[in-house]
Amino acid sequence: MSNSLKFVIAVILDLIFGDPYSLPHPVRAMGALINFEERIVRKFKEGDFLYRFAGLIIALFNISLAYLIPFGILHITKDYKYLNIFLEIFMMYQILAAGTLGFEAKKVYNALEKSLESARKQVSFIVGRDTDSMTEEEVIKATIETVAENAADGVIAPLFYMFLLGVPGGMMYKMVNTMDSMLGYNNDKYKNLGYFPAKIDDLFNLIPSRLAALLMLLSSLFKYDVANGWKVFKRDRYKHKSPNSCQSESATAGLLGIELGGRRVYKGVEVNSGTIGIKKRGIDRDDIKRAVLIMVRSEILFLGIYIFIRSLI
Repeated sequence: MSNSLKFVIAVILDLIFGDPYSLPHPVRAMGALINFEERIVRKFKEGDFLYRFAGLIIALFNISLAYLIPFGILHITKDYKYLNIFLEIFMMYQILAAGTLGFEAKKVYNALEKSLESARKQVSFIVGRDTDSMTEEEVIKATIETVAENAADGVIAPLFYMFLLGVPGGMMYKMVNTMDSMLGYNNDKYKNLGYFPAKIDDLFNLIPSRLAALLMLLSSLFKYDVANGWKVFKRDRYKHKSPNSCQSESATAGLLGIELGGRRVYKGVEVNSGTIGIKKRGIDRDDIKRAVLIMVRSEILFLGIYIFIRSLI
């Protein structure tokens, strides 16, 4: 079976089924490992050098492990053709997150039809900010921002590394992303331990985040406002502290002609992060569906480009 067909099957499975909670998932195993490592490190007295060095060792060890385990599994099963194909496709499918992102966004969309309180509760499962006092517009914005940002690091980046390095590359990237989400905070608790995990994540996402934005723009030709999308992307893509997280958000905001960002509340503290986009119209609930569609179209375009290139080799 060709690699192209394997990727097509994996993408279809992800879009149809997402990540069923009943199935074991590698990211949960990665999270458990990172928690275990953090507990060990915190038994020692914190020092700038010690904790930064520990963070570097954790990152290098985990990245190597995440690459070598799937590599070993596929190598061991290479003489068992159908088992090998099944395992490779299954791991590809688990690495992708477009299906789950779409399902979670749809849950918020449906909750908004019931009540604002229900929507606040639902969006709390996919964002790290306080949701208790969110307005309907803020709920919609938070959902769109989550879909847009994760379209890069949950969909395009994993595909990028799988296209280059196969399933081991995809798992390696998922470990990098998971470490950043658990350790990569710029606060007193994690500024040292999470220093290298955060920097490594920035490096790994440097190309995919920008590629995701460009794919969004290209896949939206004749569908959304690509001229405005390009304008906002160029203007606003560095408005976040992270060099990568605003790339796909700015493209999405521009394509939809809406304004994202603004007021956010974290643990009771209000933060105004500035706005992204040009407000050509008011935001509405259907923008959630539009953001998901932009994500899926960019994924399909990327897959199509890969298949085309493979056909030439």
